[in-house]
Amino acid sequence: MSAPTVEEIEEQERRLVLPKFGHEDAWELGSLLVELARERKAPVAIDITRGGQQLFHAALPGSTPDNDAWIARKRRVVERYACSSLLVGTRFRAKGTTFEDSSRLDPDTYAAHGGAFPLAVEGAGVIGAVVVSGLPQLEDHALAVKALDLFVAG
Repeated sequence: MSAPTVEEIEEQERRLVLPKFGHEDAWELGSLLVELARERKAPVAIDITRGGQQLFHAALPGSTPDNDAWIARKRRVVERYACSSLLVGTRFRAKGTTFEDSSRLDPDTYAAHGGAFPLAVEGAGVIGAVVVSGLPQLEDHALAVKALDLFVAG
């Protein structure tokens, strides 16, 4: 799987803006992600937050407590930068550096690795995040985007 460019990730974020996002939406999106992950036999943990509240969490077979730690670190990047964790890391790499070397943020608290995607609502901006952890970072990101694509399509 080749890494998407900054422009490709920005386009994903522009395309995947939701009209609304509440508790029932979190359940539907989370359940969809679980279904996609099970089809792939992916050993992932999935987390959805809105406004600082965890609305959905699932840990599939093969996932570990480390995945929950990665979820928290990737989610904090979305909360701080209001864009996907992969986009943040990709932007630093495009400048010839890394997030870890140049962000001045504690890597034990923040991880600009793929898998956390912003939940943006029309007229409100980023209100939360959907996070996948357990696969290589590009696959975590792709799984989150696939689920959001299907969710938005209805």
